[in-house]
Amino acid sequence: MASFGGSPEDVKARQRWRLVLGRYAQSALGVQLEGQGHRIDRTLEYLYGREYSGRGVRPQPGSLDQSQLTIPEWLNEVRELFPSEVAETVEKHALDRYGLTELVTDPKTLQRLEPNTDLLRVLLTLRGHLKGTVLDTARRVIQTVVEDIRRRLEADIRRAFAGRPNRFRHSPVRMHQNFDARGTIRANLKNFDLHRQQLVIERLRFFERNTRRLPWTVILCVDQSGSMADSVIHSAVMAGILAGIPGINVRVVVFDTSIVDLTEHADDPVEVLMNVQLGGGTDIGKAVRYCEQLVEIPQRTVLTLITDFCEGGSPRELLAACRRLTEARVRLLGLASLDAAAVPVYDKVMASRLAAIGMEIAALTPNRLAEWLVRVIS
Repeated sequence: MASFGGSPEDVKARQRWRLVLGRYAQSALGVQLEGQGHRIDRTLEYLYGREYSGRGVRPQPGSLDQSQLTIPEWLNEVRELFPSEVAETVEKHALDRYGLTELVTDPKTLQRLEPNTDLLRVLLTLRGHLKGTVLDTARRVIQTVVEDIRRRLEADIRRAFAGRPNRFRHSPVRMHQNFDARGTIRANLKNFDLHRQQLVIERLRFFERNTRRLPWTVILCVDQSGSMADSVIHSAVMAGILAGIPGINVRVVVFDTSIVDLTEHADDPVEVLMNVQLGGGTDIGKAVRYCEQLVEIPQRTVLTLITDFCEGGSPRELLAACRRLTEARVRLLGLASLDAAAVPVYDKVMASRLAAIGMEIAALTPNRLAEWLVRVIS
């Protein structure tokens, strides 16, 4: 980097401000950028220079023009010039703020993006526009993100459903949470070493766990409107985990103004998400009426409605369907959010009306949902 004078510290500070403020601050700050500084400025200008065009500012003759970089070249510069955390933030701005959908519709570019929930959210939004090779690449991105979420959740969720220890029976299955300390001591008292004054443990004892014998049906009815992206992702992973738990029959229904029953893919979160496209309207009542038809044994059925409760259809029909379900003794849970943060934005009036007729309303993480389900079906 070069400058027009001043102490090194002053020049460095003005160069940083020049990168923050953009090209129109150059004359006021009295600095010019060269080398890596020029590369950083060019890369930032490619994206954030769109702020100027949005305000009616014309590019200056001889200025950094966006056409100087292609999408792949720009992405390569972002990855080379910035730490990974900063690069991910810039990529997120490109997708969310400036709508650079070329990042995910070009397979070579998509392959170089960091798989994360932000990228997955964009892929779900653009699902209908993904074709051919880029669709295969999107599937691999979805697989990577899903496996990461599942790896963080599965052990705790399965542990929640494992049942309570049976203090009267023992099992050959060794699990630390089932360890019978007193039984182990009693079983090994004969091995007490008088000389060393120590108990020699030759046989460990573990309690058996009570398991549920009669199956339950858990219906996940998931709103796929754009505001529910993170909940859709975690619902798919949750369905996959629940589908592998004995005694739980899982049904998955996604909806906007239409309904798609994805129960046949309940054990495969990737396939569920490949059939989701975020956006569109919301007819919650229609979706609940469909789920009503899936109920076979009401007193052993849980309907989990995952939505922001912003009903685009008939509120009267939604309330009537939920009232029929509660009267039939189906357990109803309405989740305004099902994700890692569980911080919802939802229609509180509609949620209150549903709560008044028997639906429990909450915003939960997947682990908390597992704990709630255990309490209901135990």
